[in-house]
Amino acid sequence: MTQTGATQAPTTGAAVIDGKAFSDRLVTRVADAASALAARIGRAPALAVVLVGDNPASAVYVRNKIERTTAAGMRSIERRLDATTGQDELLAIIDELNADDGVDGILVQLPLPPQIDEAAVINAISPDKDVDGFHVVNAGRLATGQDALVPCTPYGCLMLLQDHLGDLSGLNAVVVGRSNIVGKPMAQLLVQQSCTVTIAHSRTRDLQAVCAAADILVAAVGRPEMITGDFIKPGATVIDVGINRVPAPERGEGKFRLTGDVDFASAAAVAGAITPVPGGVGPMTIACLLRNTLVAAARRFDAELADL
Repeated sequence: MTQTGATQAPTTGAAVIDGKAFSDRLVTRVADAASALAARIGRAPALAVVLVGDNPASAVYVRNKIERTTAAGMRSIERRLDATTGQDELLAIIDELNADDGVDGILVQLPLPPQIDEAAVINAISPDKDVDGFHVVNAGRLATGQDALVPCTPYGCLMLLQDHLGDLSGLNAVVVGRSNIVGKPMAQLLVQQSCTVTIAHSRTRDLQAVCAAADILVAAVGRPEMITGDFIKPGATVIDVGINRVPAPERGEGKFRLTGDVDFASAAAVAGAITPVPGGVGPMTIACLLRNTLVAAARRFDAELADL
């Protein structure tokens, strides 16, 4: 058990897993490897980000991705489209980026406007440039244990778990949430680590008892502070994927605060380790996006990478 990214939570016995510190170290390693790869292939690895519409949260995410990509020594390509953009126009842009030999990774920021079929867009991206890891081919590769570009958030969760716990084999893991973006790939990654995995969801009978049997509990359900301390096995490691904006009238009219799917205070009183919100899983998502972009570029040029 390494605990290199954990600090002790005030007034609790739980260690707080510092995703921000871990992600900074990962980005440094990615930047070093990107520099070495650029020297070999004659250009920096390149990530194309496509944003459709003016969703404020999406705009913030895209800006952060672009800033971190550039800071890691990679080329950032941005395509901003109006909210009225049609599906055919977006698919034509994806075809263009697929064919562009100077682009290694393609990310279309979700959600998309209602006139566009998200599944059609995701599956139009070349699987070898699908740095979100959402394409059905990458999902199939992950499910069958082949090399795949893995969705960034669950991969970041796995890295934090391995950094804190070391070998995960034999541990009971419960993933609360069954989305294609987090829940299902998270379960696949844990199965590959020889965990015994349960996927729980809104129709799980006696969800509290199911969660309380977990050595590893991953909350990715999208409901603020749903997982409380009585869902936690004493000493368990809790990974909170949720990012929810909830009203904070104590901060003033119209103010909000960020919270996860886990009630931090009650869970930290029972858990052995826990990720905070913010500062836990969130920073890992962009760091793993940069890692995926580097991996995609290296594979396209048959280049070896150091362990990241």
